[in-house]
Amino acid sequence: MRNIPIVTKNLLIINILVFIATYVLRGLNIDLNDILGLHFFLASDFRIWQFFTYMFMHSGFTHILLNMFMLWMFGMVVENVWGPKKFLFYYIVCGVGAGLCQELAQYGTYLVYGLAHFDSLRIGTTVLPMDVYLNMMNTVGASGAIYGVLLAFGMLFPEERMFIIPIPIPIKAKWIVMGSIVVELFSAIGTSNDGVAHLAHLGGMLFGFILIRYWKKHPYSGYGDFGMNRGHQFFDRMKNTWEQRGGRDTGNATNGNSGSWSNTSQSNNANNRSDWDYNAQKKQQQEEVDRILDKIRKSGYDSLTKDEKQKLFDSSKS
Repeated sequence: MRNIPIVTKNLLIINILVFIATYVLRGLNIDLNDILGLHFFLASDFRIWQFFTYMFMHSGFTHILLNMFMLWMFGMVVENVWGPKKFLFYYIVCGVGAGLCQELAQYGTYLVYGLAHFDSLRIGTTVLPMDVYLNMMNTVGASGAIYGVLLAFGMLFPEERMFIIPIPIPIKAKWIVMGSIVVELFSAIGTSNDGVAHLAHLGGMLFGFILIRYWKKHPYSGYGDFGMNRGHQFFDRMKNTWEQRGGRDTGNATNGNSGSWSNTSQSNNANNRSDWDYNAQKKQQQEEVDRILDKIRKSGYDSLTKDEKQKLFDSSKS
């Protein structure tokens, strides 16, 4: 847990603690999912703050396990790129946006089936008052926000390859994101009673996409570019380390020749040529590393040739 960024770590802790509290309080006949979950906005139990609290509620162990695993896997990377404040803002916007989309989907169902014209609804052999039925339209889970984080990862690292069980070959992040969108879209269209808020997942990704596009077009609005140009910080740090080491080496070479001015003119010329050649070589190596790093930013690490990867590896050791 020490290596997990602060916001991702706290989100994991809060979700787990709330999940435990849900089971503990259930023994006291207190249903936190009913209180903090997002009810349909025409239901009597709806509260505006449920757009925020529903993100920390989960319906079961499998539900929270999958969500927290995805938050840990993708949230760590995105937060390290964007920073805690920006990542938290994005996470909340995606979660609230997912809730809004789910409310719109439920309202569509409400209109299509003409529920406003009925006082009660028969489900099987049970007749439910309409108010009770509307209160049953309750959404819980962090999935909408986490699908937004998945989208951010795919846009930051589109060429990054990952293994998805049970597929035996690595898949690029951009294809995983696109595949998730297709699956959720067809699931939303083809299934209606599977208990999964597919449109909330798509809503989280939609709001995340709009937000990222806005940040790209307005890099100086509020928080700056939100890290959209820092997707490969690892390689930038490698470059800075290489430059610093190169600068120290150059300084040491110069200091080592400081006493040679008392020697003959021939020795001075030889040393000057040696320093010039050394600096020229360093400059040439630096330009090559810069070119390789630019290629990584544009096309990903996998686009490098074997020779370029070796040069980058050698430069990190020098």
